[in-house]
Amino acid sequence: MKFAGNLSRRSFLQTSSAAGLVAAGAGTGLVGRAFASTDLPDPQTVLDQISIEQYVREDYRDLYSLTNADTMWDPSTDWIRTVDWEAVRSELAGSTVRFAIGAADQESAAEGLAPFEALSGIKVELVPIPDDSFYDKALAEFISGNASFDALQFFSPWMGDFAAPGFLAPLDEFADKWGLPLDDFYDTYRLNYGFFNGKMYGIPFDCDIQMVHVRKGYMEQLLGGEVDKVNSIPTYDELIRVSKELNNIEPGVSGVGMMAAPGFWSTYTWEHIAAQAGMMLFDENWEPIFNGDAGMKGLEIILELAKNANEGHAGAGWPENRAAWLGGQVATNISWQDSGTQAMRPDQSQIVDDFVTIYEPRIEGGRFAPPNIAGSTSCVAASSQNPEGAFLMLAFLTTSSIMAMNEANANGVAPGYKSVLRNDNLQKVSQPAKVWGDSLEHAWCSPRLPGAFPIEQAIGNEINRAVVGQITAKEALDNAATAVREIMTQNGFYQGNDPVDYAAAAPGLYVGEGRDLPF
Repeated sequence: MKFAGNLSRRSFLQTSSAAGLVAAGAGTGLVGRAFASTDLPDPQTVLDQISIEQYVREDYRDLYSLTNADTMWDPSTDWIRTVDWEAVRSELAGSTVRFAIGAADQESAAEGLAPFEALSGIKVELVPIPDDSFYDKALAEFISGNASFDALQFFSPWMGDFAAPGFLAPLDEFADKWGLPLDDFYDTYRLNYGFFNGKMYGIPFDCDIQMVHVRKGYMEQLLGGEVDKVNSIPTYDELIRVSKELNNIEPGVSGVGMMAAPGFWSTYTWEHIAAQAGMMLFDENWEPIFNGDAGMKGLEIILELAKNANEGHAGAGWPENRAAWLGGQVATNISWQDSGTQAMRPDQSQIVDDFVTIYEPRIEGGRFAPPNIAGSTSCVAASSQNPEGAFLMLAFLTTSSIMAMNEANANGVAPGYKSVLRNDNLQKVSQPAKVWGDSLEHAWCSPRLPGAFPIEQAIGNEINRAVVGQITAKEALDNAATAVREIMTQNGFYQGNDPVDYAAAAPGLYVGEGRDLPF
């Protein structure tokens, strides 16, 4: 999810993504009613239709010659194909789950959930919430103690805001009972999108990472040969040099694309780069330490790259960056992984076959720490009247086969499964997948804290002021540290009983310690 306040842009339940799944439920005549288990179709009949030929867009199937034989997941770990649907039906058929969804997605959500209803016998009622106020509306309902929904999917940095006050239901028992394959998730997603203070509250949904992408043609001119994903741009100093040389290589082409708009956009770009210098946001007492040498190194690199960046980068977020990259207006780009997947699709991209996603550039004295930034998770409300049914619905939506086919559809909803990103067939339709999967074994991630979103906003506002020349880099980070400490204080830290245990959060903040590099 790239828009913190807009669920609909990245929803699984959008446009063509849902179209293939309609067939699985539509033929049963069972959509839109509660079921008795005796009314339901054979589960295998429904599962057979959750397939590449039913789900992946026809033009993309033609582009890559995809058939149902080109399985992009491991059937032995794909939850919808391993769970006992007869047992689900015997316990929960006829029950109802209320699912909070962005209002713009209500119709497509109903269609996309048809096969879950047919498999489980659980009726799903959608609770539409305006997309631009999802956080505020959901929080207000949680505070009321009587939320109108059982389940919701939301921006993963909000986990602390919703879990710390007890608004979310623990899911450990359900995950054990129904055999959710948690070990198939990369550690960074399992720990940061699934767990809070040592308990499971979520199932990873949209599993993002930020990466660096380059235009092959331009780089080959510069290099005099093919792009090496490891060695052509091994460091950020080299990216600065390359972006300078490629700046204006053609009219209208800038050396680097970068998101430096006020608020969380600038924060994400800075975290991405500063993490390579070894930056951590907090010490073990939750004191801000990001204004130290590593944080400064990251911001200084941003200020150097900005000299070669696309016009308007100081106001650019994801939509502007995506348009510039896919439109061929930047020679290199710092963005999310789907900038690579979507660049492969002729209906979305003007640079098909003229780009490559590289391994993260390094910083001397730092570490290889590709950043797991943004993304979304799936959770059950503590006030849910059907928490088990809600869990099962979310497990269906996040299962590896559906997430793999989301990636094939290049809809921006990213899989976080090892069995998917390591799959040869998936890697054929997602150019970043191999580097992406390798990188996840070393991922950096910010802690899921109460107040995380205001924290991201505060840091990014100060960084943007430095980018546009209003203040120095040091002033920006010192100002941000002061603001962040105040936000942390307002959310209950430094008072002897922190709402988040640092020791519980620490394993997810950088998962690469002691691991061999992939190159």
